[in-house]
Amino acid sequence: MSSHRRISLIFTLILSLECAAHGEQVSTPSTHDSRYSAPAKGTIPVAFVITDDAVTIDFAGPWEVFKDVFLKSRGKTLAEQAAFRLYTVSDSRQPVKTSGGMLIVPDYTFDDAPQPMIVVVPAQEGRSPKMLAWIRKMTTQSNVVMSVCTGAFVLGDAGILKGKQATTHHLFYEEFQKAFPDVLLQKNKRFVQSDASIFTAGGLSTGIDLALHIVELYFGSSQAQETANLMEYEGTGWKTAKP
Repeated sequence: MSSHRRISLIFTLILSLECAAHGEQVSTPSTHDSRYSAPAKGTIPVAFVITDDAVTIDFAGPWEVFKDVFLKSRGKTLAEQAAFRLYTVSDSRQPVKTSGGMLIVPDYTFDDAPQPMIVVVPAQEGRSPKMLAWIRKMTTQSNVVMSVCTGAFVLGDAGILKGKQATTHHLFYEEFQKAFPDVLLQKNKRFVQSDASIFTAGGLSTGIDLALHIVELYFGSSQAQETANLMEYEGTGWKTAKP
């Protein structure tokens, strides 16, 4: 049996046990924003903007969160239960070398990427005009545009944080304030909601907290906790660091 098959069986067993304990109904927040209403069928598309020197945990953390959201009511297999569909987007399909030397071949370019409902922007070097224009466009067409770590600098360069609250990695507070004096920097925050669709996370592992918060917005706190349990993630910032 392949390792992938074993992991799938373990995930299915965990989900079955949790549903037996808690029931299959997916809870929703009492004050649910219709912006975060998941489709009755199909998956929520999530685009990860990836260019050279993208910080691995900044995108891998949220990737794992969204990948691990399974809705038992939608079917028997993990593929049927998956709530999100994930893909990478870049300037071209040429391999991108991320932090530490990992090579990623982007799934799409900014010219042909499917319309996402969620966009994740990790810390990275890329700042092409096409990339910044695409991110600006997504703030009007997607439900969520979230940065992680110094990905906030990318959003700042795209001009979408002016006059809004935002946060970034603590080692870059001073640099961020100098670069974007018209942004209301929030220090010592796991994540911040800048407006109806824009969120920024502090750095590195805070992207996991913000992604779990987004899961909570769509599917409720029980589903977010189930996802955290599946990941064996014990952080509570997604619960306590409310924007």
